[in-house]
Amino acid sequence: MSGIYEIKVKANFSSAHNLRNYRGKCEHLHGHNWAVEAVFVYRKLDKDGMALDFKAARKMLGDILERLDHSYLNEIGDFKKLNPTSENIAGWIYGEMKKVCPQTASVSVWENENSCATYRED
Repeated sequence: MSGIYEIKVKANFSSAHNLRNYRGKCEHLHGHNWAVEAVFVYRKLDKDGMALDFKAARKMLGDILERLDHSYLNEIGDFKKLNPTSENIAGWIYGEMKKVCPQTASVSVWENENSCATYRED
């Protein structure tokens, strides 16, 4: 086969933030129970017929989200300067995932069941 395999895993974290330079309710401190989906792409399967073990993928994502969980995003790491929008959170998680798994294709961050931002490279 010459196709591409996509592996997707989801995980959650809870945190608070407020948006800088924003006019509206989101400029005030508020929190979300974020849902995050990471997508990995592979052209080949291993000898056991797997692209990436779901358990390993969930652990990689979980380790990164643990750094954000139950925090005030505006006060940690890159978000001290980077506005903690859903778009920037997706991009940041993507960058961290790419460091541990080069096959990371995209990261989607859901701040609620109806609103999502996705980051992927061209």
